Amino acid sequence: MALIALAADKGSPGVTTAAVALAAVWPRRVLLAETDPAGGDLVYRSAAAHGGPLNPNTGMLSIAATARRGLVPDQLWDHVQPLSGGLEVLVGLGISEQAAGLAGLWPTLGRAFASLADSPHAPADVIADCGRISGDTPAVELFPHAALVLLVSRTEPEALARVRDRAAALATKLHGGPRGAANLGNPAIGVVLIADTGNAAKLASQVNDMLVHAQTGARVVGTLADDPAGAEQLAGRRRGRLDKSLLIRSARKVTADLYQQYGAAWTASANAQHHQQAQAHQQVQQGQHAQQAQAQHTQQYQAQNPQAAHPHGGGPVTGHAGAGR
Repeated sequence: MALIALAADKGSPGVTTAAVALAAVWPRRVLLAETDPAGGDLVYRSAAAHGGPLNPNTGMLSIAATARRGLVPDQLWDHVQPLSGGLEVLVGLGISEQAAGLAGLWPTLGRAFASLADSPHAPADVIADCGRISGDTPAVELFPHAALVLLVSRTEPEALARVRDRAAALATKLHGGPRGAANLGNPAIGVVLIADTGNAAKLASQVNDMLVHAQTGARVVGTLADDPAGAEQLAGRRRGRLDKSLLIRSARKVTADLYQQYGAAWTASANAQHHQQAQAHQQVQQGQHAQQAQAQHTQQYQAQNPQAAHPHGGGPVTGHAGAGR
């Protein structure tokens, strides 16, 4: 299991809609985290499971105080609210000024998000909606802890130029420089295009060629349908069969492709971490058992050899004192 961070370079290509759509069809338990320092949108566009509004004070805002005292991954669930439909959400900040309360805590959050996969009680993947990352946004401090960073882009020429340049800048920041096709870095950098379904495959191939030629270290991992009606249904503002919408159908294809490409590595990584933890626990237990065995052996030896227990005399303290006189 893994942390998957979604972001955009500029404008509003639909990062939140993409994050919600992918989380809604994710094949394993998932936590959707609104980590945009500029503030979240779900509190305004989505209803809580009880039918009322989401609580804006429970989520990223409330987790700030907890994180300053140290954050155990399972504590994330204390700040989560379920949406209507069951999706579990960590609601974002109300306004950008509240991001000051998270100063210095972004790496702590990143580690907690990434480690939630290893929770013995409620493991889950985390999909983080990081919003726009142009400029010096602190949300990029989550990226080193992610298994996959997805840049969301529309298909206008200027948008594609920006996502190419942003991918190259991220490769330099995260991997130390651009990478060739055979030497991709970690976390992987992917591009999700918001495109018309009629020419999505052709566009994806062309953009992928552009990213490879520019040695950005990024690849197109899929396309989401440019489906305003589906987006309205996803936000609960329009009735209809959401599961039949082009948006959700394309989201299912993207998640299936992601798991086909990266799922084995995520599972192997999680298994390796579990194996390391099990080995460490076994070593601690072996050390404890060795100490107990040594203590028992010492007690038996001293019982059989009283002089060994009191090497300065022939018995307890009174005998020692008498011998000293």
